[in-house]
Amino acid sequence: MTTLSELNSCAEDVFIDSLKGIYEYSPWIAQRAASSRPFASVVALKLALHAVVAAASLDEQLALIRFHPELAGKAALAGELTEESTQEQAKSGLTLCSAQEYVALHQLNADYRRKFGFPFILAVKGPDGNGLTRQAIIETFARRLKNAHAGEMAECLRQIDRIAELRINDLLSIRLAFGPAIMGWCEHLAAWSDMEDGLTCSYLTPAHRRTAAQLLDWMVEAGMQAHIDAVGNVVGRYLSDQLDAKTLLTGSHYDTVRDGGKYDGRLGILLPLAIVRHLHERGERLPFHLEVIGFAEEEGVRFKSTFLGSNAVTGQFDMALLDGVDADGITMRAALAEAGHDIQQIGAIARNPFDVLGFVEVHIEQGPVLLEHGLALGVVTAIAGSSRYLVELTGLASHAGTTPMTMRRDAAAAAAEIVLMVEARCSQAASLVGTVGQLEVPNGSVNVIAGHCKLSLDIRAADDAVRLAAVRDVRDAIAAICARRHVDADIRQVVSAQAAPCAPWLMDQMKAAIERAGLPRFDLASGAGHDAMAMAKMTDVAMLFTRCGNGGISHNRLETMTADDADIAARVLLDFLRSFRPRQS
Repeated sequence: MTTLSELNSCAEDVFIDSLKGIYEYSPWIAQRAASSRPFASVVALKLALHAVVAAASLDEQLALIRFHPELAGKAALAGELTEESTQEQAKSGLTLCSAQEYVALHQLNADYRRKFGFPFILAVKGPDGNGLTRQAIIETFARRLKNAHAGEMAECLRQIDRIAELRINDLLSIRLAFGPAIMGWCEHLAAWSDMEDGLTCSYLTPAHRRTAAQLLDWMVEAGMQAHIDAVGNVVGRYLSDQLDAKTLLTGSHYDTVRDGGKYDGRLGILLPLAIVRHLHERGERLPFHLEVIGFAEEEGVRFKSTFLGSNAVTGQFDMALLDGVDADGITMRAALAEAGHDIQQIGAIARNPFDVLGFVEVHIEQGPVLLEHGLALGVVTAIAGSSRYLVELTGLASHAGTTPMTMRRDAAAAAAEIVLMVEARCSQAASLVGTVGQLEVPNGSVNVIAGHCKLSLDIRAADDAVRLAAVRDVRDAIAAICARRHVDADIRQVVSAQAAPCAPWLMDQMKAAIERAGLPRFDLASGAGHDAMAMAKMTDVAMLFTRCGNGGISHNRLETMTADDADIAARVLLDFLRSFRPRQS
């Protein structure tokens, strides 16, 4: 067995030879990385190798990609693959393809090479290292065939880095302590859904309640005192030996969007749960109580009310929401009663801020920034504030053939101009984004000028001043567009949420844990809303982001991450907890 210590101390030629199987026929990668020795950790070794690939010339990167074999291609059938590639393709069952699957893969390989000029690269061991199914490989192949050239080349290089990561694990006999369990738990929970095809877990549905019960069982098994509270939050407390100690809170939500991903929210519950299990097995206690909360509702899918779980914890739960109804006319009050919850106890959920040390949330990034930087983890600086509006435009419906262009009051044309204006204005600051996600021409007809149009407007920024300035400019521009086009605009605000900055003292401690793990600190803002936004009304908060795969996509069944990233995130959070120092007043 090779060790990191041996790699750090051996002669350069031995180092290069030891890593010869990590990147297909490309010893120059190990040769260039050798000068960075000694590596403080296996993670640092992986990063150094990845950095060499990222810094290579375009010709070198293309050559590296082209050295990789096609999946179930001619080289595989002829037995000409490297030992590593042979084992990887076999583990995914590519050596057992049916005749129909061979035909499909042969055609995909040909189409892909014709379009891109290099072979399709996929880490067939998959996100968890256990191997993708042949069907998943074929589906991924077909999906990526639609990509643009530059984006697909970048994805191939990322897949090569993932292959290298797994091969290094094998070479050094690395066994992940946390990642596989976390990934397995995520898969287990994803089996319970409100819909047959895809994952949907809405507030207080049978799937939601079954998920809560499972989380409760796992918390108890991990050595926690656990219960489900009056709004459905699943709360586990890992007690300190110091019974009068204060409590550090962590967690995230377990509800999902419609047809969502397996890791959004749930990672932030299951990762600290794995840490608590580890501590309990070792008989190790922390100098503070650690509370892991599976917040019952954050997405707002069923009752259009977000942050129900975290607002209850902060004492901000709006009891008027109990009379809200879902699409079937069921009130939230009735749904809570059906689930066995006592609404009279909701007020008792609120924590005393004096007893709370802070709140830390681990979450997938839900974006491509970490992915594009080749980093597993990032420290969140602030959660973006959000201004959302519904805009109704009223022009004049008239005949499409007889109304001159200069005399039209076209609501759809005004909407189109507004969409492009929002895009242009919200491209002017780094953390600012603007989206028109809904656009409708009610009762539109192919031969009628649109007299009415509805659209949504969502403007977010980590800096409230930046966001509000953009909102003012957008509203003024809408007024000007509509005045010029003789269209009336009714603008109704539906959400106004302030940005939630993360606490520097918590961020610095997270940074120190990341650097001790051999990773660089990387700061980024969160454009998505999180339970930490609600918790920030009560206590200081911090967030640790983990990298998303598949281009950073989230709120989608393609959402993914790796067991290696989950593992390093867990080790960083464990180190953070062991080294945690309360804020000095």
